[in-house]
Amino acid sequence: MAPPAAHRPARPSRSSGGGEPALPAPRPPVYETPVLRPGDRYDLEPDADCDGVEFDGTDLAGGSGRGATLLGCVLRGCRLDETDLGRARLIDSLLTGVRGVGTDLAEATLRDTEVLDARLGGVQLSAARLDRVRVRGGRIDYLNLRQARLTDVVFEDCVLVEPDFSGSRLERVAFPGSELRGADLAGTTLRDVDLRGAARLEVARGVAELAGAVVSPAQLLELAPALAAATGLRVLP
Repeated sequence: MAPPAAHRPARPSRSSGGGEPALPAPRPPVYETPVLRPGDRYDLEPDADCDGVEFDGTDLAGGSGRGATLLGCVLRGCRLDETDLGRARLIDSLLTGVRGVGTDLAEATLRDTEVLDARLGGVQLSAARLDRVRVRGGRIDYLNLRQARLTDVVFEDCVLVEPDFSGSRLERVAFPGSELRGADLAGTTLRDVDLRGAARLEVARGVAELAGAVVSPAQLLELAPALAAATGLRVLP
């Protein structure tokens, strides 16, 4: 049985000083997986109902669970290359050690779910909805979150290479210990987004969209040239 996701609370938000209230911290996922039954790739099919299924080392590459509901499930060490989970619902679930390229989760719903130590590339989460989700450890290259909605989401101690948040809405999202390399924030709407704990913050596009986010003084200095360029501000000696 997987431990409840809430066993490791999100790192507390710090006061911004000057008497301003502390930034609201993302609410952590809370789930308890039931007694699990072993599953195989045939349990995952379009519009399937998977309740309390454990996929342990299952090769799901090229499979389709489009529109499926995974409730209280565990995916442990599974291959997800080109797996179609578009419009799927992952609720009260745990994904740990999953790996793959081109996993399709477009328009999916993830709620009260943890993703641990994933090694993924080209994941499609466009127009998806993430509520109370924690992504901890691992590395995700070219994460597509265009037009997605993220509420109470934490990316903790992970590496995100060229994540695309363009057109998305982020509320109470934090990045403690994580690296954002070449993030695309064009057209995003941010509210109570905490970037202060990010180990690395590189914004390739949309630096002017950072209204609604909080950064540290050191991060502000690093972002200053891009902010000046985005606003047309000239800095002369």
